[in-house]
Amino acid sequence: MLTTHTATLLAGASAQNLWERLTGTQDAPEPWLVVVTGLVALAAVIPTALWRVTRNAVTIAHEGGHGLIALVTGRSLQGIRLHSDTSGLTVSRGKPTGLGMVLTAAAGYTATPLLGLGGAWLLAAHHITLLLWVATALLLALLVMVRNAYGALTVTVTGAAFVLVSWLTEPGVQSLFAYTAVWFMLLGGVRPVFELQSKRRHGGAPDSDADQLGRLTHVPPVVWLAFFHLVAFCSLIGGGRWLLGL
Repeated sequence: MLTTHTATLLAGASAQNLWERLTGTQDAPEPWLVVVTGLVALAAVIPTALWRVTRNAVTIAHEGGHGLIALVTGRSLQGIRLHSDTSGLTVSRGKPTGLGMVLTAAAGYTATPLLGLGGAWLLAAHHITLLLWVATALLLALLVMVRNAYGALTVTVTGAAFVLVSWLTEPGVQSLFAYTAVWFMLLGGVRPVFELQSKRRHGGAPDSDADQLGRLTHVPPVVWLAFFHLVAFCSLIGGGRWLLGL
């Protein structure tokens, strides 16, 4: 039977090992494998049929960005809904105008590429395990705020994938998974802005994030579209260079 002292020592050792695993570094894949993970991510973004499925992950990041900035700027986050057509809705309560509302509205289309950029920075520093656990923690935090069954399902499935890879696979598999996920965020952050631009050109999406920002700031929505493009492409270029070690 374990004494209290022995149990405390074991718990402390376990916590230390966990902390070392979390903050430690892991080997990056071979350069050619990094390129392969990028091509796999690209294949998940370009084909329209597959994009209808993989775009759910981008919607998670998009609505999560709205929700996070709403909280950071002092707004009251009422809930997040994710729909099967890959659309989403984040509802927050607070002042309907002002900087907080502007930042909240601008956070959606910029969230995915910026998450990819942050992930690329972690991978460039060889913090693969930390990346997987941070992603899991963010998904868990988002799950608490999801208010519909489909949204809860997609977030749970996505989070489960990160947990299973983190705990049940070899470091090499974890590395490939992490690089593919980050490439997907970087590449997947580009296409939605073009889709929004196309919808607006044909008279659709009259209440899009760009249009809401136009009304809030009196800056034409096309300028906000250009801003979304700029963030997406700069993140892709910068993050891609980090991933490729350039």
